Amino acid sequence: MFGKNTAEVPQNPEPPQDAMKMPGVLSPAFSNNHEESGDIIAFVGEEVAFKGTIRYQGTVRVDGRLEGEIYTDGNLIIGQKAVITAKIQAGTITCQGRITGEIEAKNRVKLLSPAVFDGTIITPLLSMDEGVMFNGSCNMPKKGERKGKEAKLVVSVEEAVKVK
Repeated sequence: MFGKNTAEVPQNPEPPQDAMKMPGVLSPAFSNNHEESGDIIAFVGEEVAFKGTIRYQGTVRVDGRLEGEIYTDGNLIIGQKAVITAKIQAGTITCQGRITGEIEAKNRVKLLSPAVFDGTIITPLLSMDEGVMFNGSCNMPKKGERKGKEAKLVVSVEEAVKVK
């Protein structure tokens, strides 16, 4: 009545089903690897600010502000407008936004333009687009390299303790 829209608008709308196909939206399908293109189980929108620790399994997309720690064996997708200050441990990280902190990725880190990174990265694979701002350091151990060194040290200590 009187030109007002009588349709109800949900208080917490979910992102559109085709959000990953919209222009300017980062898609997890940048990789041919099926494990990196899983369904998004959580979405942190542009207007959301979060402070704390996040632990999850699966794929999460962040477009807002996040400060704290993120732990997962899954995928973390960071949108172009996201600002993250955190310690991050994840399987795969794909970023177009800004990250300040420490990243440890089991599989890979993809920095896509116009990403800005300040901090330390530990990952076996790193890819970086032209136009990415990278200020920090990167350590690229081979998969299992750390465990191998630790195991050798333990064996050496055990051998040193043996009484012959």
